[in-house]
Order: sequence, then structure tokens, then C-alpha cells
Amino acid sequence: MSDLRLPSTDHTSRPWRIHEIAGDFRLEDLWMLPTPGGPDDLRHLVRQMADGKDGPDGGNPVGRFLFAVRWKLGALLGWDKPDSGVGGRVATLRDRLPDDLREGPRGPDLGSAPFTSVFQTHDEWAAEYANKTMHGVMHIGWVPDGNGGYRGQLAVLVKPNGRLGSLYMLAIKPFRYLGVYPALMRSIGREWRENTARRTAH
Repeated sequence: MSDLRLPSTDHTSRPWRIHEIAGDFRLEDLWMLPTPGGPDDLRHLVRQMADGKDGPDGGNPVGRFLFAVRWKLGALLGWDKPDSGVGGRVATLRDRLPDDLREGPRGPDLGSAPFTSVFQTHDEWAAEYANKTMHGVMHIGWVPDGNGGYRGQLAVLVKPNGRLGSLYMLAIKPFRYLGVYPALMRSIGREWRENTARRTAH
């Protein structure tokens, strides 16, 4: 799975629009997605991410357990109350959008995770989530793969909420790398292959 991790420059060196919107967020993780396709296929990946059947745990029992523990802990400590999220503790990043992005496609919200879409372009999609510990952005870019095709890459941007947020991000890091990301990458790749086969058949 480590061969899917990317150096931060693969995100920071590209002229993504998210840079001008979330410049005060830090890049936490960057992954190559196993989603080979053509130049216009980001829309298919966005729809898969929004409607995906496996959710953020990748359909994996370990990932599902970790997320269940996280939501339970959040409920006990009050991390996920509505007033601590987007539109409560933090303003939505849509308030920062320049006119062309605000008037363009917003993109879909995620059905299986509490992320709301910020904007979507031909090669870029961003969705946000916030709680008492942090404000996060899931950024999907669509990039050339170096072999004449294209693929997705997933960047996770975060803005921790003070010391609590920094400690929280540090505490969950081993679980993200050991339990969450491996299952998520496998799930994304599996769904992509299945969806591509269906599109090709039609």
C-alpha cells in the first residue's frame, strides 16, 4: 500500500484551485488512487465517491470497527455536535470561493460520510467536514499518469482546532495508515473496476 503514497509536492506543485481557497490548511495525506481512466473521467470518480457503497471504512471490518469507536468517542466527548461543524464553529469554504467557482458546479455531497461538497471543476473536486477537533477537506484531483492516461489522487487537508485538534490528528494517525487507508484504497479500486466494466458494456 505504501506504493500508493505520494510526496507532498505532487499536490503542492500543481495549480489546483484549492490552493487559493484553503491556503491556511495543511496537507496531511496524499494518495494515488487506483482509478485509471481518460481525461474526462473525474466526473465518474466524483459520483463513485459520493454514492460509494462501502463508505469511508472501505467495507472492511477493521475500518468499520475503528469508525464505530471514533463516532462513539465523539458522541461521548461532544466532538460532533452540529454547532461544532461547518456553518457552526467554522464557516463553509464556499464563502471563500471566487465568482467563477461559486457560479460553477458545486458537486455532490457524500452519502456515506458527513462531507459536503465545496466545488467541482473538470479536474478537481473538494468536499469539507468539521467537528470540534478540526476542519478537513477531501480533495480529489485528476492527473496524467505518465503513460498517456489519467488517474485520481486524494489529498487530505486539515486545519486542527488548537491543541486538542493537533493531539487528535496525532493520535489517529496510526489508525489511518494501518486500518483506514488500505481498506479505502482497495474499495475505491474495486468499485472503479466494476463501474468501468459496466460503462464499457453499455
